[in-house]
Amino acid sequence: MKRLIITIIIFTAWFNALCSNPDSISAQPKIAYWTVEAGVNSSRVIPTNSFLKTVSGNDAVIAPDIRASFKFDASTRYGRLFPGVRQGLAVGLNNFLPNSTLGTPALIYLFQSIRIAGSNRLWLEGEWNFGISAGWSKYNPASDIVNNAIGSRINAMLGVGVSGVYALSDRWRLKATLNGIHYSNGNTHLPNAGVNTVGLMIGAQYIFDPVKPLEPLLATEQFKRGFSYDVTAYGATRRRIAENGPDDYTMLKGSFGVAGINVAAMYDLNRYFRFGLSADMQYDESANLAKHRVENSYGDDIKFYRQPFADCFAAGLSIRAELTLPIFSINAGIGRNIIANGPDTRIFYQTLALKAYVWQGAFLQVGYQLSNFHLPNNLMLGVGYTFGRKL
Repeated sequence: MKRLIITIIIFTAWFNALCSNPDSISAQPKIAYWTVEAGVNSSRVIPTNSFLKTVSGNDAVIAPDIRASFKFDASTRYGRLFPGVRQGLAVGLNNFLPNSTLGTPALIYLFQSIRIAGSNRLWLEGEWNFGISAGWSKYNPASDIVNNAIGSRINAMLGVGVSGVYALSDRWRLKATLNGIHYSNGNTHLPNAGVNTVGLMIGAQYIFDPVKPLEPLLATEQFKRGFSYDVTAYGATRRRIAENGPDDYTMLKGSFGVAGINVAAMYDLNRYFRFGLSADMQYDESANLAKHRVENSYGDDIKFYRQPFADCFAAGLSIRAELTLPIFSINAGIGRNIIANGPDTRIFYQTLALKAYVWQGAFLQVGYQLSNFHLPNNLMLGVGYTFGRKL
């Protein structure tokens, strides 16, 4: 399901881009200006779990990277409103050094960069990355080495970066990017401690047909501040660990269903930023199982009675902030459950979601929920609609 949603987002993002038709600013306008890029990312693995701390061979990553991206022309709506933004698709290959026990995962991911400051020759950009990585060596209970970092062969990839770009000519640019990347499966498989890296990518860009774009219209005259409203429905599956005692845990067999609804009132401050409040409701089939455990059941024979609805359901309020860019938006939230009936749902939670607008206000979402900033809860794969945004 996760792979299907990500594939749909990638496809619809490109479809939406092609549907951003130019208007009458120019007689023969270009819709977009294309760039290809190649580089090498050199990273250090942060030892954030017992596997990475105790098992050698995964100290660093060397990853060749190839990208294709485009910038909307000023004759398009996106080009006028977001003149310094590029978006595209990239592939890469992670080589863990000096002697990998995590495999050699390949990457395919979406990225988007935004110009922050600078001159025509040298400037600063920020970027985000989101995609999938495949080819990991996953947890094997029969192995002498307990790999609690990776529980599945396919994992999500999330990244952020800050780049310095230097224009050698109209067509060629040099680029250096400081980045941080996280790999995990969203608790769809266990274990799921994840892998985190920080590094530096050095590369070069080539711009096809570097025609000087038209001067953008005053976007501030086209944007109207005001309230808009998001309604999102999502679902996913997750795994759960049962605690038997101090430092004694059992990974429960099978997966549990999760479903939720978010209703958010957001204030559109400008083209790039929205903020507001969200009412969040979620049903987690695995929540608060501990108090419904069958007595004297342990290990592979552990059993639970089915919980009542109230133990699985939670409702809360969260503060939301959203970065809005062409096609994509990144939404972050911090909240607290108000209606909850157990320790698994009586939590302080955080959310991070990527939204891909596929047609007008309709969007697809890939998101993730944490509790207490470090405990993984569940994925949030869904669909939604934004009402009333005056962009």
